[in-house]
Amino acid sequence: MKEQIARFIKDSVKAKSDMLVGPHIETIESAARAIADVYKRGGKVVAFGNGGSASDAQHFVAELVVRFEVNRRALAAIALTTNTSVMTAVGNDFKFEDVFKRQVEALVNEGDVVFAISTSGKSPNVVAAIEKAKEKKAVVIGFTGQKGVSMKEKCDICFLAPGDSTARVQECHILAIHIICSLLEETLFGKK
Repeated sequence: MKEQIARFIKDSVKAKSDMLVGPHIETIESAARAIADVYKRGGKVVAFGNGGSASDAQHFVAELVVRFEVNRRALAAIALTTNTSVMTAVGNDFKFEDVFKRQVEALVNEGDVVFAISTSGKSPNVVAAIEKAKEKKAVVIGFTGQKGVSMKEKCDICFLAPGDSTARVQECHILAIHIICSLLEETLFGKK
């Protein structure tokens, strides 16, 4: 069992180390700049995903609304996975593929950031919401895995996390989200 645990830790460290090569650092920086620009214009972030990605979207929104490392004013952000009445109504009255798309239609304004997370890059409800966000002229930031190339083509900025498993992709996503939160607080509030 100890060997298994050591292997999991080494795999996680490798995936995160792989973020140091290729476009990963520039992509994270671009995402942070785009979000900061939206906040400077008075816009908001709308985040969503399924399963563990839903939790990551909610985690990100909590860091924005409450705080990451410094006390500062709240930043406008919504996680589309938290309103179960809307999600179940859309799933019942329309189809599950529309649970995020319908909310993007209702809540996203031109110039807002839509933060879409799908480890595979193929989640039909995430892709449908991305397409609706593009129609509304939102800035679309996608977080996916290295195989999510089709999602990357639909986004303005897309972080393709290194790693071959969903777990490693999610671990890289949360690291990138924390980096973005730190950069936002520094950029918007001048604090490290």
